[in-house]
Amino acid sequence: MLKNFLPDPFMLALLAALALATLLPASGVAADVVDVLSTITVVLLFFFHGAKLARRAIVEGLTHWRLHLVILACTFAMFPLLGLLTAALFGSLLHPALGIGLLFLAALPSTVQSSIAFVSVAKGNVPAAIASASASQVAGVVLTPVLMGLMVGAQGGEVPLSGIGKVALQILLPFVVGHLMRPWIGDFVARNKATIGLTDRATILIAVYSAFSSAVLEGLWSRLPPKDFALLLVVCCLMLAFALLVTSGMAKLFGFARNDEIVVVFCGTKKSLVQGVPMGRVLFPGPDLGLILLPIMIFHQVQLMVCAYIARRYARGVYDNE
Repeated sequence: MLKNFLPDPFMLALLAALALATLLPASGVAADVVDVLSTITVVLLFFFHGAKLARRAIVEGLTHWRLHLVILACTFAMFPLLGLLTAALFGSLLHPALGIGLLFLAALPSTVQSSIAFVSVAKGNVPAAIASASASQVAGVVLTPVLMGLMVGAQGGEVPLSGIGKVALQILLPFVVGHLMRPWIGDFVARNKATIGLTDRATILIAVYSAFSSAVLEGLWSRLPPKDFALLLVVCCLMLAFALLVTSGMAKLFGFARNDEIVVVFCGTKKSLVQGVPMGRVLFPGPDLGLILLPIMIFHQVQLMVCAYIARRYARGVYDNE
């Protein structure tokens, strides 16, 4: 049980990237090189995401449409409303960039790898989880920047149109091209899955180092009091707890079987760090990016720890009579 609450290795790598950016922030020519490298890895990341998306997952998504509509509603309707409520309640107590970060967290799509892994551990409907998580990732490429524009606009701010255009160029276009090329490169991608998987992690680590280098040079740690960090952690925990209660309740309300309820709970409460970091870099260039990314980084670790515990309880049948 203790293992469930320890940081996963990738989170330790993220902390190492933060430490490196704090001690040796990239500046001048080095910053330009890191920025170009980050752009290249973002393009490759979404190209391979498109190439990995099986046409079968799309078909399965269409045949189990009620389940996937509920999950998409949780991801792209319930969570944004929760983000607006959270920003209204706690925004005045936090740095403004953290408030934007909470809205960004709420607008992100679900994860793929961890959602499927937790559904499998909990003995849920794995094919449905694959289809749902894939649909969420595809929808997020389009919906996340749109939702951010609407939510930030509701708060009296704006997301620059140039940022949305960059999302289309650096994220949506490579994703579509990768998927269209799947008939020719699908076998190569499948054979080299582990190696290509490193692209995800490398992209995030480079983007985090780049973002926090700029933030450190702009005085990040003097702008983030410890009380703000502690409050942000509490807020992320409250958001996850609320999402878990809503998804579980909606699954029961719609009468889903136990294995489908598990899919709703895990796919409907996840938020993707893999898409969040590179997309945030595109949407929010500037010194505040480091602060904007903090909520999704904290939420990511909390969701891994809590959902690992819940998945094992599902597997043992603890929730069968509830």
